[in-house]
Amino acid sequence: MLPDLKVVQLRHFVWVAELQGFHAAAERAHRTQPAISLSIRDLEGKLGQALFEKRNARVTKPELTPFGLQFLAYAKELIDHHDRVVRDMSLIAQYKSGHLRIASVPSIASRLLPDILTRFIGDATDLHVSLFDDNSEAVLTMVENQQVDFGISSLWEQESDIRFIPIWEDSIGVVCHQAHPLASEEQIGWQQLRGERLIANGTSRLLAGTSAEELVADSQFYISNMISLLAMIEAGMGITTLPRFAFPAEAGQLRFIPLADPLVTRDIGIVRLANRSLPVAAQALFEFILRDNELEPDDWR
Repeated sequence: MLPDLKVVQLRHFVWVAELQGFHAAAERAHRTQPAISLSIRDLEGKLGQALFEKRNARVTKPELTPFGLQFLAYAKELIDHHDRVVRDMSLIAQYKSGHLRIASVPSIASRLLPDILTRFIGDATDLHVSLFDDNSEAVLTMVENQQVDFGISSLWEQESDIRFIPIWEDSIGVVCHQAHPLASEEQIGWQQLRGERLIANGTSRLLAGTSAEELVADSQFYISNMISLLAMIEAGMGITTLPRFAFPAEAGQLRFIPLADPLVTRDIGIVRLANRSLPVAAQALFEFILRDNELEPDDWR
């Protein structure tokens, strides 16, 4: 059976050897000299070999035995490894190190997450972040397959293993070119959109089940890519409906008009696996987002 070597005893041994004295090592360890001597004897007993030559009146400084000289390098290596592990785990525990993996719908990834992550990460240069932006279904799939720590999405299935924590509320509006006749409206009802060329997109399903559902059914075009969709609107091809968060901050020639009739909103929140703990950094970010939105983290553990 291998001996159980205590790191504190290894430190005492190294300090006696390097400082060339039991008294100096005792001062370094903030212990008494007899305590250091006892620690060394216990270590020698575990190793089955003497580490220092027996002292005599002519020798004022401790002298390493051949075994002690050989063991000194191993002791330093063990101490360095121990300290490195403790240091790394301390950084991980303080979410200053590690790998954070998040999936998010593009609207939150582009509009809100840059500020959130900048404030959360601060000066933690050893914390690595991977951010995947995709539609809600893809975000849910990544969470379910444990490809990411948690996701930010607008869709969830109550019967699945996914837990949904609502954070933000988003409203639907009409997006058109600023030269379009509708651009002067402060808000708009779906009936005003009759006869307009509506370009459907991935978020158009939010109109399903509302009085404006026929707009999607009658749409002439469907464009899934947001960059292409906005380019078509800028070119005057037609109009579309989008959640406000999905509307770019730098809108260029485009205008967002709230849809008031019907008023359609969606909840966006954090999706995570139920009954499974998050990695330390992910848990810290999760709680940071909750506090940032004046929600109590303890209510969602």
